[in-house]
Amino acid sequence: MTADPMDRTVQDDRAPVEADATPSHGTADETMPYVEIIEAADPVWLFGLSGKERLLRQLSQKPGMLSLVAAGPRLILDADCLYDAPVLEWLLQHPDRAVEADGARGCHASAKLVKAARAWMEGRDAAPAGLEIASPQEIAQAYRSALRKREAPYCLRVSDIGARAAEKRLFQGSYKGVTDVVTKYLWPLPAFHVTRLCARLHLSPNMVTSLSAILVVAAFWFFWIGAFAPGLLAAWGMTFLDTVDGKLARTTLTSSKWGNVFDHGIDLIHPPFWYWAWAHGLVASAGEAAPLWLDPALLVIVGGYIAGRLIEGYFIARFKMELHIWRRFDSFFRLIVSRRNPNLVLLSLALLIATPTTGFLWVALWTVLSLLVHLVQILQAESQHRRAALESWLDQSSSYSSVEQ
Repeated sequence: MTADPMDRTVQDDRAPVEADATPSHGTADETMPYVEIIEAADPVWLFGLSGKERLLRQLSQKPGMLSLVAAGPRLILDADCLYDAPVLEWLLQHPDRAVEADGARGCHASAKLVKAARAWMEGRDAAPAGLEIASPQEIAQAYRSALRKREAPYCLRVSDIGARAAEKRLFQGSYKGVTDVVTKYLWPLPAFHVTRLCARLHLSPNMVTSLSAILVVAAFWFFWIGAFAPGLLAAWGMTFLDTVDGKLARTTLTSSKWGNVFDHGIDLIHPPFWYWAWAHGLVASAGEAAPLWLDPALLVIVGGYIAGRLIEGYFIARFKMELHIWRRFDSFFRLIVSRRNPNLVLLSLALLIATPTTGFLWVALWTVLSLLVHLVQILQAESQHRRAALESWLDQSSSYSSVEQ
């Protein structure tokens, strides 16, 4: 069964997208493919979306690459299949090419091959002569710069692997490879289940980010009055939701410019305020004058945070890549560098085994050590840059490691 013409395939009232991702109806250029979706007899819903709706949202992110002209070439896709973004991009750009992996298929056929290609897609006939077939691994690079990881592209048939496995694959694909130790190792399992729940409840990523912003304020207030335990609970809740909102946006294809600014703006601004509130809370909870070292320690932590972000920005501007993806060591150090989540680990451990004051000192010391490491990284990068342009170890096929998936 084939989908309706392009003006209904690329816009579906049941699959609303945020304003910044309004689908394009394409153009009348007959060299561009007209999209045709083979619908599944029994659709499997993943993160609240049917296969057709997922494809509609993916295609809405490709403005100007699809045609209104049904008589020309066609991009023929199967609603029962998951197409990784690089795979779909490759199909859009290459006529008379197809992808196949374990029964999952997709193709971009020229006008003369459309009928035969459709029969092949539906399993009624062999692939037509002139249709070049490749596997996902052959047509797209494994390096994902936006997600800072190496990951093999995929094309999967949902009915073959099951809804749960398909959702896990989509969720895995939405996760960044280089991040802090908490986000990388502690949050994935609970975040997967909460992301699924949010999708089923039709919660938008911006709704999750708004709840995260409320927890930012709650954590600040609790820290300010010296109620460190509830403050840490609110802070950890915020960091968890900070993981969920991004995964929800990617798995449901509802990213927007405003959502990106909202989420990253909160992430960038709030940590210094938490440290300031913690310092104030140390005095408020003790009911006595602040120790002499408290203000210098606060200046070190806040100044170190700002300096660290400026160093990262300088690295991107100077070397055209993020600091934490240059070498294996740099990716490892991102796990524990003095940023919000590793610092919360120090503060939480101190509250359990020592004192809130001790935790604040630990964060100050770790901030200084992290800055020293950053300065060494900059010096090493400048030295390397004199000889050759820097290249990320993740962008080298010989450096592939499943750890970064």
